[in-house]
Amino acid sequence: MRVAKYGDLIKMNYTVKLEDGTVFDSTLNDEPMKIALGSGQVFPDIEEALIGMTPGSSKTIKILAEQAFGPHIKELVVEEDRNTYPADFKFEVGQYLQLSQEGSDHNLATVVKVTDKTVTLDKNHPLAGKDLTVDIELVEIL
Repeated sequence: MRVAKYGDLIKMNYTVKLEDGTVFDSTLNDEPMKIALGSGQVFPDIEEALIGMTPGSSKTIKILAEQAFGPHIKELVVEEDRNTYPADFKFEVGQYLQLSQEGSDHNLATVVKVTDKTVTLDKNHPLAGKDLTVDIELVEIL
């Protein structure tokens, strides 16, 4: 049976879970993800785990925060004046906001606190500082 190697185009399923078992993302209710191994489309730890796998096989790996979305940086938790946003905008704790931040790949912020005058935003990636468990299945080598 054929084994996956760098350069192969493959289809894979994955489920990303937090340490408490909460599922953050998964392809199981969707189409498998198509990637070229070695292209950097997924974390290097996932690519390395896929190398040598055969179609239909699966495994579970752990990705440390530093290898995933990096540490949680407290300087990226900022308090902003609510007047910088439209007056009718409704903030809710836990809400994700799409921001335009020049020079940044990440433009998502999480609302962590709301007062009459300020809103506190966490501009870290939602998974920053979190170790991940990833279930992967090699569906097909194309």
